[in-house]
Amino acid sequence: MWQRGLNWAAILLVGIFGLMWVGIVVYADHFSSLWMRIVQVVFGLLLLGWAVQKAIEMINKA
Repeated sequence: MWQRGLNWAAILLVGIFGLMWVGIVVYADHFSSLWMRIVQVVFGLLLLGWAVQKAIEMINKA
């Protein structure tokens, strides 16, 4: 029971962090070069994609 709740908490935290990462890079990072911002956005999207994939796996387990 606790394990399932902690798994959902981890998935939620990683998903929110990925979404915030992309938002901060797009709207607040004006000093980095364009290619570095692109790399950071890809990283944020990878985190968000991981969270979605794990959420789908958790839903299918139920």
